[in-house]
Amino acid sequence: MSAGGAVEPGLPAAAAAPSPAPARDPGPGHLFRPINAEDEEQQPTEIESLCMNCYRNGMTRLLLTKIPFFREIIVSSFSCEHCGWNNTEIQSAGRIQDQGVRYTLTVRAQEDMDREVVKTDSATTRIPELDFEIPAFSQKGALTTVEGLISRAISGLEQDQPTRRANEEAVAERIDEFIAKLKELKQVASPFTLIIDDPSGNSFVENPHAPRKDDALVITHYNRTLQQEEMLGLQAEAPEEKPEEEDIRNEVLQFNTNCPECNAPAQTNMKLVQIPHFKEVIIMATNCENCGHRTNEVKSGGAVEPLGTRITFHITDPSDMTRDLLKSETCSVEIPELEFELGMAVLGGKFTTLEGMLKDIRELVTKNPFTLGDSSSPGQTEKLQEFSQKLDQILEGILKAHFIMDDPAGNSYLQNVYAPEDDPEMKVEHYKRTFDQNEELGLNDMKTEGYETGLPAQR
Repeated sequence: MSAGGAVEPGLPAAAAAPSPAPARDPGPGHLFRPINAEDEEQQPTEIESLCMNCYRNGMTRLLLTKIPFFREIIVSSFSCEHCGWNNTEIQSAGRIQDQGVRYTLTVRAQEDMDREVVKTDSATTRIPELDFEIPAFSQKGALTTVEGLISRAISGLEQDQPTRRANEEAVAERIDEFIAKLKELKQVASPFTLIIDDPSGNSFVENPHAPRKDDALVITHYNRTLQQEEMLGLQAEAPEEKPEEEDIRNEVLQFNTNCPECNAPAQTNMKLVQIPHFKEVIIMATNCENCGHRTNEVKSGGAVEPLGTRITFHITDPSDMTRDLLKSETCSVEIPELEFELGMAVLGGKFTTLEGMLKDIRELVTKNPFTLGDSSSPGQTEKLQEFSQKLDQILEGILKAHFIMDDPAGNSYLQNVYAPEDDPEMKVEHYKRTFDQNEELGLNDMKTEGYETGLPAQR
């Protein structure tokens, strides 16, 4: 069943001049300020707008903010003091991500209903147990909770019920029965599954157990189909003529791009590097002269390996922190002593040291906005402090721990200082990938041999 009727009225488009009390201009390069309850300078912009309910003037408030380690967003709210009508929505202000994302949440308890959710207008919401679906672009984006998503769908289905009862009583009764089932979900009498599939990659579901792994939440990143590309307004690039092959191993290539922070024009440097006792990798680095933002990314220069690789390293000495480390975008990281697991695609591809990787993990966990301030639950701050303290002890060589890298594509690497001899503290295992791992890498449907036999003969 589709919830196409759950469309809320859009943001009024007829805007007049700003109110006499404008917010302070944050200055160029700081248009989107990180969300912070203590930032008194971060005030919404107020615009007098036309109310589409009573056609008198109301007030629209716009807040341009940035959720750290997530996205830039625009929070808008409209209210009319004449008729009392109001409307709120959220829009992503960042670029469309390179891959789509799918969140699969198994709701088992009332605490799961309180998880914070960022749902963009391009996301599709499904509840398989009820055969229920909210199609993409049928609702405005929202910053809400799991319970809020269900309540929003119930309100959308109920809004036209009086008209249906008058014209189509049988249809209205079936919808009433379905609304009752949705209301039962809010009581969590039995577990159910909530799926949010966003081709733009800009939706988000909170993990309240961070920095630990969330067994109830599965995050899958995937490549968009041609239909999804067209739905998002993206056009496929025209094929270019292949230039003559050149030796680029000793050259640093440069190409123009936009800064991911301020969107100003910037240059990205790319270099092909040969790692001893491993393979070639591509290192890409971007430096923005406008805002000073720096980023680097590493991609494998070769194919997917026939077998996956699992590297288990026992950290026993502070000198281990200087080992070179290559983490591909398909690699997950696990530290059993801290009950910590970093999933695929998180932090992207990196070429750094073991110390740099651990510091990136600490920064990712301790600065998560959903575990700080009003969003944090009792005891969560103590868990984060304990996690940070143990991680500092590992960095200082006080606490011994195991660092596990699991890469189904086999494109990750940890330096062996005893090469070409074996490292007594490092264990490298090669394993056969499962069907699900091949599915995530897009290998199940890939045909590399005999693919021309099924083609029709050319005239």
